[in-house]
Amino acid sequence: METDFNTIALIGKPDHEGANQTLVALYHYLAGMGLKVVIERRVGEQLRLDQAELLEMVELGERADLAIVVGGDGNMLGAARVLARFDVAVVGVNRGNLGFLTDLSPDSFEQPLGRLLAGDYQAEHRFLLEAQVHRHGQLKASNTAMNEAVLHPGKIAHMIEFEVYINGHFMYSQRADGMIVATPTGSTAYSLSAGGPILTPNLNAITLVPMFPHTLSCRPIVIDADSQVKVVLSPNNKTEQMLISCDGHVSLSVQPGDEIHISKSPYKLKLLHPRGHNYFEVLRSKLGWGSKLF
Repeated sequence: METDFNTIALIGKPDHEGANQTLVALYHYLAGMGLKVVIERRVGEQLRLDQAELLEMVELGERADLAIVVGGDGNMLGAARVLARFDVAVVGVNRGNLGFLTDLSPDSFEQPLGRLLAGDYQAEHRFLLEAQVHRHGQLKASNTAMNEAVLHPGKIAHMIEFEVYINGHFMYSQRADGMIVATPTGSTAYSLSAGGPILTPNLNAITLVPMFPHTLSCRPIVIDADSQVKVVLSPNNKTEQMLISCDGHVSLSVQPGDEIHISKSPYKLKLLHPRGHNYFEVLRSKLGWGSKLF
């Protein structure tokens, strides 16, 4: 088969029987086309494919032209944070719940995937955020987020005091249970549950959503994604254990007096969709919006 994707990486949802079945089917389907297939090691060890080459995630990024992620959006997010550093196109097979980022059906992936491999697809680039924790002027920890970076206490329902600066300009002080800084990709995730707006994926914007603010006047705000967001934690915070969570997967420890710097990452994820993909159709389907009346 003639295709731009000669080496295909398979990434899955560990310990999930349905995802493993789909991965095995994908392996035989792609290998039958004469394509080189490599599998992420952690899930590959569960598949019992004796001839399969197993690699770590970073090695997949270095070797593959296309990565197929089988699972839910959480699996896609985990893969994205690594693969965005490499020029690897990514497509998802939905074995999760909502599946905003995973387009293909596990029961009928062959035809749309075949068209995609033949070059009949739509591509878009989704930017990531980088979150850094600074203490006494020194960088202590950092990580990237595809969906959102969330400041929150280590314990439930503990108020945090902090100030927010945009491009060095003071915006407001806040007493709240935390704050969500979300990309357009993440605007349909945790941010949406907290009352944030939906941002279409093509927008160069991020949204700041306070979590249970102790004032009725505080509302989510959308800002340019090239802005530099700085959150300064009050040294008087009674809550010693606070965290910055990146996509709910990676947590960075923060302390009273720390500064959190959040900005657009230089890396983007190249996400592929079957031809005819419609973002608003996805929203209607996943969120249960009403269909046309006339």
